[in-house]
Amino acid sequence: YAAVAAQFDLYLSAIQDDAEFASLYDSYMPSGVSGSTLADNLALLSAVDIDDPSSINIYAGSFEDKSEIESVIKEYNNSVGEDKVIKYTDYVAVMLSGVNTMIDAVSYGLIAFVSVSLVVSSIMIGIITYISVLERIKEIGVLRAIGASKKDVSSVFTAETLIIGFCAGIFGVGISLLLCIPISAIIRSLSGINEIRAVLTPTAALILVGISILLTFIAGLIPAKMAAKKDPVLALRAE
Repeated sequence: YAAVAAQFDLYLSAIQDDAEFASLYDSYMPSGVSGSTLADNLALLSAVDIDDPSSINIYAGSFEDKSEIESVIKEYNNSVGEDKVIKYTDYVAVMLSGVNTMIDAVSYGLIAFVSVSLVVSSIMIGIITYISVLERIKEIGVLRAIGASKKDVSSVFTAETLIIGFCAGIFGVGISLLLCIPISAIIRSLSGINEIRAVLTPTAALILVGISILLTFIAGLIPAKMAAKKDPVLALRAE
């Protein structure tokens, strides 16, 4: 480029006539001149100016550091005007939000299946309690004959359903605790993370037992009331 420029300078220095300069201008000058400036072209080419950055990537070493950086940015934004607010995107939060959305969708599906199974099991418990009432009609008549009230008879079957619910809840919690061991081993082998494990907390276990007792109690209300309404005389004659 330097050699070509030198030759061009020599050529121009040898020209003495302005008309020849005008001829060169008319021959080689383009018909239109671009209106773009150097700054416009640099912006179009996405040139980076270290003194005037348009974006900055911040990499945090831990979730605690990420939270601290986010709190500092929010504190700064609250102290400046709208034109100086820092607009940022937390890519980790975006990814975690997507993962949480998928986990919630799966959880809702599992909850729907569990709800259907609970309704079906409650209906079966009610049917079993009703069959128990039919098979113990004479026992109901004896209880009424020796002075038991309708409430007492109803309490007998209600207590039985509560015991069934308690035993079922304890049985289910025990199986869940046993299943946590192989599930944790499978998760660790698939993910390669030793800290991950399935856990059933004591609070969750108590809640599950309470739900089991409540469902069986509700399922046994109608059969218990039917037993309490049995006529003592007819109940004693039943075979």
